[in-house]
Amino acid sequence: MDFSFSQEQRLLRSSLQACLRQHADFASHQRAVQAGNAWRPELWQALADQLGVLGLGLRDDSEPLADNAQNTMIVMEELGRALAIEPYLDVAIVAGYLLGQWRSAAAPALRDALCAGRAMPILAWSEEGSHNDFRQQALPAQWRDGQWILSGQKTVVMSAPLASHFIVSARTTGRAGEERGLSLFVVPAGTPGLSIDPYPTIDERCAADLLFAQVQLPDSARLGEQDQALALLEAARCHGIAALSAEAVGVMEALLQQTRDYCQQRRQFSQPLSRFQVLQHRMVDMYLQLEMSRAASYRATLSLSADVLERERSAAAAKVTVARACRFIGQNAVQLHGGMGMSDDVPVSHYFKRATAIERELGSADEQLLRYQQLAVSA
Repeated sequence: MDFSFSQEQRLLRSSLQACLRQHADFASHQRAVQAGNAWRPELWQALADQLGVLGLGLRDDSEPLADNAQNTMIVMEELGRALAIEPYLDVAIVAGYLLGQWRSAAAPALRDALCAGRAMPILAWSEEGSHNDFRQQALPAQWRDGQWILSGQKTVVMSAPLASHFIVSARTTGRAGEERGLSLFVVPAGTPGLSIDPYPTIDERCAADLLFAQVQLPDSARLGEQDQALALLEAARCHGIAALSAEAVGVMEALLQQTRDYCQQRRQFSQPLSRFQVLQHRMVDMYLQLEMSRAASYRATLSLSADVLERERSAAAAKVTVARACRFIGQNAVQLHGGMGMSDDVPVSHYFKRATAIERELGSADEQLLRYQQLAVSA
């Protein structure tokens, strides 16, 4: 199988690297974090205006899905290598995929605003006790007097404080645990009855809990078919896992490079640490974990255009591989740096935080391993 990139994809990577060097160096990262900002508006606008990559998650029937997915993989890998804190995964990939399925009259305007960097839609689905299982959602949406009424809570919605719109999953029929009955609704962030409780996350980003108190929505706010949102959510998760895996590859590459450079510079017993065979073996093990994650990322990306079972199994396998690698490479990078590996003054500690968050984002290794087992049984 040919894994080489096209000339256009190589140019995309080169242009993105130049953009990130200009707008996303470590100094700007520290300034944004210290100021309590979970994004840099100038970088977000550059992704929209200079590179035009905010719309990659929106499927265009004139362009093959595989090409779009591979371009997304390139973007996410470079964002991971640069430790970009911007919510590209949440907005452009997950929410972007779902908005591509919205057929409301308001859909084109919101999609155009996303591509231009003026709108930041975010998926809000997680609830207390859902444990990464979409079927366990219970927030009700009731049809009353020509409107949908949403009442309940969503928890740990990543990037929610930055959102202009929320794509909210709710039960229009049935109860928690049932596959049928979930629907999606597009809710502007300023909708009456919606309150947001924001907080920072361990990886220097942001999240929030959402409270819906009799939020009223027209039927035109419904995204997709009523009661049939489970398949959409699972497909969006596969796109998210493929993109997250690519970001993890970039993060782990940076961790390995920083560790190798440090071991070449740091001297002990009159010689560089890189001369010690036991540390060489450790870094080889880190490299092997990285390459296994890269292969799993490629597999998940290329399987997005496959049948549902293949797509789901590849995504679950990638997340298990990446989660284990993030823990191994992150912990060893910090250990080989010694005490300074936990200092905020050096990049490795920030990359370690992101690797730790990726380990559990979109499902932990244990949860995805269980899902892979279930998929294998149903095959």
